[in-house]
Amino acid sequence: MAQRLELTREQVLAFRRTVGHLDRRLPAGENSLRAAAWAGLTDSMPRAALLSLHARVDGIRTDTWEDPALAQIWGPRFSAYVVAAEDVPVFTLGRLPTNDAGRRRAEATAERLDAFLAGRRLSYSEAGRGMGVRPNDLRYGTTTGRILIRWDGGRKPVVWTIPPPQMEASEARLELARRYLHVFGPGSVDGFARWAGVKPAAAVRTFDALRETLVAVRTPIGDGWILAEDEATLLEAEPAAGGPRLLQSGDTFYLLQGAERELLVPDPAHRAALWTTRVWPGCLLLGGEPMGTWRRADAVVAIEPWRRLSTAECEAVEAEATTLPLPGLEGRSSVRWVA
Repeated sequence: MAQRLELTREQVLAFRRTVGHLDRRLPAGENSLRAAAWAGLTDSMPRAALLSLHARVDGIRTDTWEDPALAQIWGPRFSAYVVAAEDVPVFTLGRLPTNDAGRRRAEATAERLDAFLAGRRLSYSEAGRGMGVRPNDLRYGTTTGRILIRWDGGRKPVVWTIPPPQMEASEARLELARRYLHVFGPGSVDGFARWAGVKPAAAVRTFDALRETLVAVRTPIGDGWILAEDEATLLEAEPAAGGPRLLQSGDTFYLLQGAERELLVPDPAHRAALWTTRVWPGCLLLGGEPMGTWRRADAVVAIEPWRRLSTAECEAVEAEATTLPLPGLEGRSSVRWVA
């Protein structure tokens, strides 16, 4: 067996920032939106995906999440996600259950919803009641790739159906795993299963099918895998560049579980502050490192740094906060520092 490639924490974080476009913002445009949403953007907190786009792409406006290049779906773990419109099959069909009962349930749900809607768009609660099922059960049909949603927060999501995707489920599942490894790498079979919300057995088969395209690595928290095509980028990743970022709750950069959190945030007290038992705060990324948390109340952004910041750092963070594309906010936001 080939020797595992040894990686440091600094190399892993630099790689994730690089592939996550967090050191240098991408230019405005459809290609940049797709690149920023390569592993999907969680949107369970209203407009979280919008702020995740802002951290990665220039020119993001309060309505960019409605760009035709993007789509909303029930994605991994049936959470609300924003993905590139052309990538809908990857994040839906790629999670189609591999057992007969699960697959039949998904397909039957999508068929019934399509027949009931007959081309209409309805709130999922209205559609569910009309079909005589619990509205939440409609989410099981999303893994067919035939259901899109529009979710505005407090109001129930609107649902509609689209034609079946022109992609095989096995192909979509392999691509979903490649997306996971590229953005979250180094990754593991268990990590992929948790992130995607697929059965462990399906995750094992997927990684087995990808084995020839993977490189075994070892990090300070254990063994993992990267895509062979990412090895050069990982080994050549540069030190942090660019200004601070205010990452929204659930942002891809810290959408981690278990020991993966220890690699990103070594200090136990800081981990507890970032990954709370309730709604996660936002993460202040400064100098390429998680450096504090933030929350917003209307136009006020409350930031709690984990160390004393210099005057220049404070000014840079405040400047970043004033650019946040916050829907419904008149004027610029202001910063309140929390000691």
